[in-house]
Amino acid sequence: MRIFKTKGFSRFTAKETITDQALIRAVKELEENRFDADLGGGVFKQRIARTGGGKSGGYRAIICFQKGDLSFFVYGFAKSDRANITLADKKDLKKLAKYLLALTSQQLEKEQDAGRLEELEVNDYGQNL
Repeated sequence: MRIFKTKGFSRFTAKETITDQALIRAVKELEENRFDADLGGGVFKQRIARTGGGKSGGYRAIICFQKGDLSFFVYGFAKSDRANITLADKKDLKKLAKYLLALTSQQLEKEQDAGRLEELEVNDYGQNL
């Protein structure tokens, strides 16, 4: 499993001090079919707890996900800032998921070199969580 953050999502996690470990846990939950919402087309909404708090008042992450292969954290928001995504957002996210989940290893490398994607360090995916 390879896990990536978009440039925008990286800024969000830095601002909100969300750790990569919390993101890896969210993907692990997706792998185990424990998700908050399947928006269709490989797009999932997953709750992430605030540091020292629970998930219900925490953050929401939009993840483009393909089981056993690729995950892309593409959008995040605090529950207190936004209730949900719109239908137009959902349509756009499905298009983005189709694009991202079809990228080859070479294309992923180019996206990383260009600074548009950042890969999370996942040394021992199954054991660390």
